[in-house]
Amino acid sequence: MKRISALIILLVLCSLNISAQEKKPINFEHIFDGTFSPNNVQNVRWMNDGRFYTASRGQQVVRFNILDGSELVLFDGSEFVSDDMPSGFLLQGYEFSADEKKLFMRTNVEQIWRRSTREDYYVYDIASKSLDKLTSTGGKQQFAELSPKGNRAAFVRDNNLFWIDLASGTETRITDDGEFNKIINGAADWVYEEEFGFAKAWFWSPDGNKIAFYRFDEERVKEFFMTEWGELYPGLTRFKYPKAGEENAIVSIHVYDLETGQTTSMDVGEEEDQYIPRINWTNSINTLAIRRMNRLQNQQDLLFADVSTGETRIIMTEKSEGWLDVHDDLVFLKNGKQFLYTSEKDGYNHVYLYDMDGKELNQVTKGEWEVTNVVGFNERRHTLYFVSTEESPLQRHLYQIRVDGKRKKQLSEGEGWHNINMSRDYKYYIDTYSNFDKPPVVTLHRSNGKVQRTIEDNSELEARLDEYSFGTKEFKQFEVNGTSLNGYMIKPYDFDESKKYPVLMYVYGGPGSQTVTSRFESGQRPMWHQYLANQGYIIVSVDNRGTGARGRDFEQQTYLKLGQYETEDQVDVARELAGLPFVDARRIGIWGWSYGGYMSSLGITVGNDVFSTAIAVAPVTYWGFYDTIYTERFMRTPQTNPEGYREGSPLYKTDQLEGNYLIIHGTGDDNVHFQNAVEMIDALVKSDVQFESMYYPNRNHGIFGGNTRQHLYRLMTDFIQEHL
Repeated sequence: MKRISALIILLVLCSLNISAQEKKPINFEHIFDGTFSPNNVQNVRWMNDGRFYTASRGQQVVRFNILDGSELVLFDGSEFVSDDMPSGFLLQGYEFSADEKKLFMRTNVEQIWRRSTREDYYVYDIASKSLDKLTSTGGKQQFAELSPKGNRAAFVRDNNLFWIDLASGTETRITDDGEFNKIINGAADWVYEEEFGFAKAWFWSPDGNKIAFYRFDEERVKEFFMTEWGELYPGLTRFKYPKAGEENAIVSIHVYDLETGQTTSMDVGEEEDQYIPRINWTNSINTLAIRRMNRLQNQQDLLFADVSTGETRIIMTEKSEGWLDVHDDLVFLKNGKQFLYTSEKDGYNHVYLYDMDGKELNQVTKGEWEVTNVVGFNERRHTLYFVSTEESPLQRHLYQIRVDGKRKKQLSEGEGWHNINMSRDYKYYIDTYSNFDKPPVVTLHRSNGKVQRTIEDNSELEARLDEYSFGTKEFKQFEVNGTSLNGYMIKPYDFDESKKYPVLMYVYGGPGSQTVTSRFESGQRPMWHQYLANQGYIIVSVDNRGTGARGRDFEQQTYLKLGQYETEDQVDVARELAGLPFVDARRIGIWGWSYGGYMSSLGITVGNDVFSTAIAVAPVTYWGFYDTIYTERFMRTPQTNPEGYREGSPLYKTDQLEGNYLIIHGTGDDNVHFQNAVEMIDALVKSDVQFESMYYPNRNHGIFGGNTRQHLYRLMTDFIQEHL
């Protein structure tokens, strides 16, 4: 009997081994070919009545019935072939007029910086199927948008703001002092666009008769130059970039009245060295909300401005011992008497209800977890919809709650990550749900959470994943420096505990970030990790102190000391990994991009006893080289915190580097300048340290274009396989 049992066990083990061998390997080509890319619903826009939503599909705008999935093509760009558009209209974005009878579309998009573009705009009449260019004067436009009534549009061109009457085609100039590298109207300067997250800097009033806009006077901001390689005599890209401790643009807020043609300046105070990170119209056509921050970004005032006079009053003030984050979770209730706002003042980001004089009426959400975004507020039902980390910092779930803080209910189901897109009438929402080993499933729900239908299940991809040796994430807790840190590990598919494996740690680690999440990932970076796992490497990532979704105190431990505690955590986790029986302690490496490249550069210097290899892609190497808003938020200025800047810089630690180091940068990086790599290399040479480097001519912070990404990942693969 024992012999038979042993034989059965042996057969089962053999069967499992054969099954494992039958799995297809993840190849280098899979990083780029989209084999594991999920299907998604693109550019979803809900229509007014909530019974339909639209999405773009190639050259088409398609309307979908939310209940049965039936569709109607509202616009097909292939039908508009001309000499200017031989392949038809290339759709690159759209919006509806307020009455949903017209589409406002863009094409010929030209990228400027991360969020800014210039393009051509067209108006399409759905009933008559007529397509008309918005304007043919003066070249491409920026940030064009229809008025709430749909009878007007406004846009930015050559740093000036214009509006156009759609019926007559008459174009009216709002500002006339715009000038390159001097004055910007209606668009953000470089640092606001990058760090405050917006490029369009003008906004229609609710009735469409006024426009509120930013004006940036950046004359005093110093210029940065980047060489444009490729010609016999290379050119220069010049733009205003305020580095830490240097002067910013002077920002002012103005309101233009389309009926009178008059512009009124809003009173934002006498202090010029400050920030205006957000402006929002309230539900009143006469009141503009302005958020004002001091340069240290540890105090924020909410101002209400009377747009007819420009007079302002402070509604409320928030202060922090560290810094205050900027967000878009400001909701003015239709009753005109209250607004909702999020704050970390109790230690976690939560929703509060205020009256229009700034008096706190109620803390709507409470607990040791974070509200990550406000989805919407159903005023009729007094119900707030929000996404939070209540289940886990690794997950996101949808909840509903009354504004009195009662009847909180979790609506989303399934452990993992839920992205929510809710209809304007709050009757339905689309949930894009995934887990670390489950590709996205897109479902339509009623507002109570009940599933109406599945829009996309990615069943083919799920079956394909089962055919390949796609590694799963093992989530772990690392106890280091008296703190529990979240991490994950991806082991080789044929992992054998009796063997010893090299480890490659992936790090980002910057303030408020997360790499350890329970969601499906199949972009180039995660697919490279899968490929390396197939080559016999263990992949590990850990969210160090200072990262997000765990409350204010966890995040702000690194204040004035960027790079110090974060590096300690990564090094100590590496030391813990070195003690595992299946890890080759001599072969532990670390890599990262941007802030992650900064961290990997620090890791191989401070942690030279544990890290043998590091790759730094587009790293910051000294915070004095980076911009004012981001750097000073966490570090103050180099003049007031010289020790923090020095201690957090790998430039001053190059003599500690003993392993294999590869630094990579694009010479056209407008964000983290190539200067960072140049200075790091110079410091390494002075310290007589050998290293490897690669620069990509004219490539920006993303280092892409043509064959660039394939070359980059092959370079990194060869370096890892040779040295780790």
